[in-house]
Amino acid sequence: MPERWLQVKGDPSVRAFLFEQQRVQSLFDEHIDQVLHVMHDLLLRKGAFHVKVHFSSSQLTCWFYDNPYSYRVYVREEATAASFLESLPDLSYEGRQPRIGIDRIQPVLDEFRRLRLTDEQIYLRNASINRINGMIGMTFSCDGSHYIDCEDFFRRLDCFGKDF
Repeated sequence: MPERWLQVKGDPSVRAFLFEQQRVQSLFDEHIDQVLHVMHDLLLRKGAFHVKVHFSSSQLTCWFYDNPYSYRVYVREEATAASFLESLPDLSYEGRQPRIGIDRIQPVLDEFRRLRLTDEQIYLRNASINRINGMIGMTFSCDGSHYIDCEDFFRRLDCFGKDF
């Protein structure tokens, strides 16, 4: 991944109708705090090193240390079930050097929440955290994608509508 902020413009037809659309409440929106808690635990104690949340379609895509070449997809009620986290084994990060530390995960998730819910027309569609390479990935309703180093993400929050 690049050491810089990579921005990719998406489908021009999506951008052309941006202000004619409005965010529709999804299952993950209705349970956003629970979903972000699940992401937090997956990244901290369940061995996931890369987790992507798809808010509109209500799915989590995860890559785990015990099988890094395959991803697992958890959809809708499966990811929000009370027993979901307990159905997964605890896996430690022992011996690994993630670029995103434990103390940065919750602040990133808090920003995902803000970016999803703040605006009804320009909003976060999906977002990912990769603890190993330190990258944050985001796609917005305008179909633009951003890949940015975690520390750079926090330095540039004003670019994502955060007032200081």
